[in-house]
Amino acid sequence: MRVLVVEDEAYMAEAIRDGLRLEAIAADIARDGETALTLLSDNSYDIAILDRDVPGPSGDEIAERIVASGSGLPILMLTAADRLDDKATGFELGADDYLTKPFELRELVLRLRALNRRRAHNRPPVWEMAGLRLDSFRREVFRDGRYVALTRKQFAVLEVLVAAEGGVISAEELLERAWDGNADPFTNAVRITVSALRKRLGEPWIIATVPGVGYRIDLTRDADGPGDQGA
Repeated sequence: MRVLVVEDEAYMAEAIRDGLRLEAIAADIARDGETALTLLSDNSYDIAILDRDVPGPSGDEIAERIVASGSGLPILMLTAADRLDDKATGFELGADDYLTKPFELRELVLRLRALNRRRAHNRPPVWEMAGLRLDSFRREVFRDGRYVALTRKQFAVLEVLVAAEGGVISAEELLERAWDGNADPFTNAVRITVSALRKRLGEPWIIATVPGVGYRIDLTRDADGPGDQGA
C-alpha cells in the first residue's frame, strides 16, 4: 500500500511516515496543497491522508479535486477539530474516514487497512494461487499449508506480486508500491528483497524472474521443477 500524507507540521508528518513504514505502508509527504496536487498527478496512491489546514490549497480543496477527478481515491481526513459539524463538512466534501488529533498510530494503520480493503472490494479478501495463501488483513502467508514468516517489506512485495495475479511487475513498480518516493531508484533493494522472499517461500520457486522486465507469480509452477532462481 502507498499513501500520500498531506500534513504541514514537520514533526507530525515525519512521525506518521516513519510509523507507517514500520507497518510496510509506503508514505510520501506533502507539506502544502500545491505539493500534494503535484504528487497526486505524478504518482499512483492507494489512499490520501489529508490535514484540512495546510498552506496553499487546503485539505478540503484537495479532497474536492480528488472527488472531481473520478479516481475513486479514498480520503482519510485529519483535524484537530472534533465537533460533529466539522466532521459532517469533511464527509460532505468526500472524505471516507475521519481521525481527530491526537491519535494513536495503531488506529491510523487499522483505518488505512480498512479503507484499502473497501477499495479492493472486488478482490477476494484472501488470495490463493499456486499453493500460496496470502491474507492481507491478518498479515499471514502460507505455502502448501506451511506458515511462512516474512518481514514487513517482504510481505509488502509479495502482496503487490500476488495482486497482479500472474502479471509481470517491474522492479521500478515494486519500488514505487512497496517503498515510497524517497527510495533510491538505483538501489538493489528490490533484487535483494525478492531473493530473500523467494527463499522464505521455499521450493518449488513461485516467484519467477522475467529477464529485463521484472517479476511475477508463476501460476504454472509445479513440484516437478525448481524454476528460475535468479533475482
